[in-house]
Amino acid sequence: MAQVFGRRPCMLLALALFALGSALCGCAQSMRWLIAARTLQGAGGGSILAITAIVISDLVPLAERAVYNAFIGMTWAVAAGMGPIVGGALAEHGQWRWLFYLNLPLTGVAMVLVVLFLNVKTPRGSFTAKMRRMDWIGNALVISSSSALVIALTWGGVQHPWGSAQILAPLVLGLVGLGAFVVYEALVAKEPLVPIALLANRTSFSGYVQTFVSPLLTFSVLYFAPAFYQASWGASPIRSGVWLFGLVLAVGPVLLCSGASIARTKTYRVQLWLGWAAYVAGFGVMSTLTERYAIARATGGLLLLGFGSGIVYSASYFPVLAPLPVSANAPALAFFQFCRSFASVWGVTIGTAVLQTQLAQRLPRDFVDALPGGVSLAYAVIPAIAGLPEPAHTQVRVAFAQSIRVLWLVMIGVAAFGALGALLMRGLPLHTQVDERWGMEEKARRDEEAEEKVKERQLEQPEPTL
Repeated sequence: MAQVFGRRPCMLLALALFALGSALCGCAQSMRWLIAARTLQGAGGGSILAITAIVISDLVPLAERAVYNAFIGMTWAVAAGMGPIVGGALAEHGQWRWLFYLNLPLTGVAMVLVVLFLNVKTPRGSFTAKMRRMDWIGNALVISSSSALVIALTWGGVQHPWGSAQILAPLVLGLVGLGAFVVYEALVAKEPLVPIALLANRTSFSGYVQTFVSPLLTFSVLYFAPAFYQASWGASPIRSGVWLFGLVLAVGPVLLCSGASIARTKTYRVQLWLGWAAYVAGFGVMSTLTERYAIARATGGLLLLGFGSGIVYSASYFPVLAPLPVSANAPALAFFQFCRSFASVWGVTIGTAVLQTQLAQRLPRDFVDALPGGVSLAYAVIPAIAGLPEPAHTQVRVAFAQSIRVLWLVMIGVAAFGALGALLMRGLPLHTQVDERWGMEEKARRDEEAEEKVKERQLEQPEPTL
């Protein structure tokens, strides 16, 4: 849509969707209402991420973009660190609706800023002609198949067993649908959502692999480190959020340093290799944690993970775009954000599957039998662990610690896979130009006025005489 209708109207639409979804979430009266409202909010949020990256690529050459990306990454890191603290505080006091209402004033400020300052070029043409350019079949395939996969991944082992028809049917349909989407985009679509050229070279392919694996790892930490703190160390939701802040403390400075180094050296491979090494080391440290309190070691592991996350978050962007022409920025970055967002679902799903499997083997049998939904509802009983009598109290704490340790070991393997993907990329020069079809409207208007004045002066000059 940003490519067909322009960046500014699409950004306003995305912000409006996000605000509407947030308002409907806040006033939800049922779970179905909340899920439907979250769909709207997610559509708006995902669009905001994609269009922000596209606008920056329109205005700033790739060779100079690292510092801009670092500031955006710092914004994300601070928000990700504040989220568990603010969310934990609101949840403890029964004010969960304000998790959504807080988005409304922030979105309002953002819309005002977009109206005042985002004066970028908009494609010309009628609404009907623009609608014809949209890849409707590709959109339908990717939305339906990715939704089916999300349903299977989030229900598996929780709502229904992994081997049940309720899980296998959407899982198979989703995978087949994504395959059909790739074939359609490569062979049929006139203006494809994901041109096959984006994946036709090993450097861009490596960048997309790293883009997918990195948030998978980061979101597993954001979800399961607080669960470990609360279940095994008896921390409150607020305290577990504060302890998680070590991740953010590392991400912010690392993003700036990584962006500055890429901007200065015009290279990205060494930074990414260091980032993946930090990921592996960080999960290695986390895997040594037990039910015994060791916050210094946990903070050290989170600092390493923040170091790796910060570098890969800011630098995986460059191997994706370096081999591609600047005219491919919009579809390349849209697919980039899709991979980043879709990966978070896989991170939570893999972590949940590992945790539930391990808890089923390690929790005391009488404790599991007392749970209304079995191990699948283990999260719901975390607040009650502190009140369990001995020896059940210690047994449950140990079971959670050992189960989450296995999860960290699995994530070491996933991080190693990302590191192998990073070895595929080549060190290519970064573009120093931008796509002239886009950019600031004021600058384009000034350039046109200057050209008209030159022509007028030329016309005013007298004809040369013989």
